[in-house]
Amino acid sequence: MWGRPLSTVVLIGILALVCWPILGSEGALLVLAALLLALLFHHLLNLSALYRWLQNPRLRNVPVGSGAWEYVFSHLLRMLKRHEQSEVRLGEALSRFQLAGAALPDAVVILGEGDRIEWCNPKAEDYFGLDNESDRGQQITYILRQPQFVEHLSSGHVGESLVLRVSRELDELVLSVQLVPYGDRHKLILGRDITRWERLETTRRDFVANVSHELRTPLTVVGGFLETLSDMKKPDPEMTRRSIMLMAQQTSRMTRLVDDLLTLSRLESAHNPVREEDVNVPDLVKALHQDAMALSAGRHKLRIGLESNDWLRGNTEELRSAFGNLISNAVRYTPESGEVEIRWERRDGDSVFAVRDTGIGIEPQHIDRLTERFYRVDRSRSRETGGTGLGLAIVKHVLNRHQARLEVQSNLGSGSTFSVIFPETRRLPAKGPAADLVQEPAISR
Repeated sequence: MWGRPLSTVVLIGILALVCWPILGSEGALLVLAALLLALLFHHLLNLSALYRWLQNPRLRNVPVGSGAWEYVFSHLLRMLKRHEQSEVRLGEALSRFQLAGAALPDAVVILGEGDRIEWCNPKAEDYFGLDNESDRGQQITYILRQPQFVEHLSSGHVGESLVLRVSRELDELVLSVQLVPYGDRHKLILGRDITRWERLETTRRDFVANVSHELRTPLTVVGGFLETLSDMKKPDPEMTRRSIMLMAQQTSRMTRLVDDLLTLSRLESAHNPVREEDVNVPDLVKALHQDAMALSAGRHKLRIGLESNDWLRGNTEELRSAFGNLISNAVRYTPESGEVEIRWERRDGDSVFAVRDTGIGIEPQHIDRLTERFYRVDRSRSRETGGTGLGLAIVKHVLNRHQARLEVQSNLGSGSTFSVIFPETRRLPAKGPAADLVQEPAISR
C-alpha cells in the first residue's frame, strides 16, 4: 500500500534533481511542481471514479484505477466479493430457516419490539388468521384479540401453555399456545393444534361416564336383590326365584356389555390386522336369517333376498358380527307383525348387504350419530330391547377394516334401511356350487 506512493514521490524528487544542473534551480522547481500537479490530478481522477462508484456501488462497476489506487480498488473488489458471498450464504441460511419453519407442524410467530409481528410460518397463517406479508409490523394483539391471549402475552408467563379456541368458517380449532422469550426484546409464539386430543379427551370422559352409567343400573339391581334376600328372615321361594331370574338378566346384560367393549377394543387395536379369508356371503346371510327367525320368535315377517352369488375377501366372524348387529337391531326395533327384509345384491357395480324394516324409524338429526358409542335415539326403549349401545359402533369399525361404508335411509314412522356397500376390490367370484338365488324374497314366519 505504501510502497508505490512513496516510490512515485521519490522518483519525482530524483527527476527534479537531475533537471537542476540542466535547467537550473528555477527549471528544476517548475519540473517538480508540474510532476506533483500531475500526481495530484491522477489522484483526483481516481477519487472522482471512487465517488461516482459510491453513488451506485455494484460489484461489476468497481473502477480499475492505476498506481496506488489499483491496490485500493483491488482490495475493495475482494472485500465486495467476500461480502456478496456472505450475503449469499446468509440468504441461503434464511431460506433454509424459512423452509424449515414452513415445514414445522406447529405455528411459529416471531415478535419484535412492542410485540410486533416480524415473521410467521404458514401454520400460523392458518391457525391465527395472519398474513406473513401484510401483517408484518402489526401488533399481534390487533389481530388476536381474545382476552385470555392478550392477558397471557402481557403477563409474560414463560413456559406456561394457554388453551385457545379459534373459530374458523367451517370448524373450531383448539390450540395450545406457548410464549418463549429470546434475545433482548424478541419473543416466539408457538401454537399446536390439540383439537384431536381435546376430542379424544372428551370421548374418554364420555366413555367412562357412559360405561359407569351402564354398569350402575344392573349393579344396583343385583345389589338391591342381594340385600333383600340377605335381610329376609324366612326365605320366600317365589321371591327368591324372581330375584334370581332378574339378577341373571342384569348379569347377562353386563356380560354383553363387557363382551362388546372387548370386541371394540380388539377392532380398534392397530396390532390386530384383519385376518382375511374367502367369505361365502350367501351362506352367511342364510345362517343369519335363521338366527333372526329365532330372535323374532314368529312375531315378524322375515324376508330374504339373495340376488348375487358373490363372495367377499374379509373376516367371516367380523362380518357375521356386523351383519348380525344390523339384523338384530331391525328385529328389536320393529313392532310385532312388522316386516324385516335381508338382501345380498349388486348395486352399481358394488356388492351390497342391506337390511330393511318397517319399524319405528329414525329422525334425520340422529342418523349421523348412530355409530357413536352408547348413542341411543331412545334410551328407555334400547334398554327394554336389551341393547348395549355399542352395536353400531362395532359395525362401523368392522366396515372400516373392510373398506366398506354404511348408508342409512330412514323416516320416522316408516322404517329404516341400512346398506353396507363393499368396494369392487373386496368382491370374489362364487366358489364351488353356486348358491340358489332367491329372486322373489321368501317370507318366513
